[in-house]
Amino acid sequence: MKIYFDVPFFLTLAVLVCGLVVLVDVLFFAKKRPAAEVQPIVVEYARSFFPVLLLVLVIRSFIIQPYRVPTGSLEPTILPGDFIVVNQFAYGLRLPVLNTKIVEVGKPKLGDIALFRYPKEPSVIFVKRVIGLPGDHIVYKNKTLTINGVEMPQQSIGMDLDPEDLFPAPVQVRLEKLSGGIEHKIFIKPGLREFEEVDVIVPANSYFMVGDNRDSSADSRVWGVVPEENLIGKAFGIWLSWDSPRTTVRWDRIGKKIN
Repeated sequence: MKIYFDVPFFLTLAVLVCGLVVLVDVLFFAKKRPAAEVQPIVVEYARSFFPVLLLVLVIRSFIIQPYRVPTGSLEPTILPGDFIVVNQFAYGLRLPVLNTKIVEVGKPKLGDIALFRYPKEPSVIFVKRVIGLPGDHIVYKNKTLTINGVEMPQQSIGMDLDPEDLFPAPVQVRLEKLSGGIEHKIFIKPGLREFEEVDVIVPANSYFMVGDNRDSSADSRVWGVVPEENLIGKAFGIWLSWDSPRTTVRWDRIGKKIN
């Protein structure tokens, strides 16, 4: 899930450069240029691209952005190759690149699918489910989640195969019921060695994130909590899904709401 090309940085840089070229031309050169003279090609390109790039920057930074999910850590909710749309302002308006919050809008809720910057390497973007809010006491033991002393019930609803494995492994599909009537499916691999027992209290301004593919997800059980300043937004839908092994579009997933 590594991103080596920092899209917000280069998009912001492109907007600033184009804007600066246009501004300098308007202030110092445009009035002196004969009406019949053709604009320098740099100015022409800057004038053409600036409004388009600015619009893209505003939409991507403050409204929604697309994100391709490369792994199966959130199966069966989100599959590898799903292109999800993320509400950028769900957790507050932030300045691009700096990621500094300028307007408080909302906070993550239990059960949200959240996009965030990996705490140990901020250039990497992760997407996981929020299962622990600030101050919550989280226990994960025997493949069962307990929040503030209340065990989150699971209902077995059959078997499936985890397609991400080299040789698809059988998994048990369970319906996990979080507090507040939030229900979602999870994958459990029977017989697989348990994660180390987790027993933590989520610090202030931090969130505990896990994948729905519980035995195939590196998440807060492994590397700890996610600070509030690392949040990007809330995923709410799938706009495209590409099945790489079969080189085909998963048409039935287009437009699907994420729960």
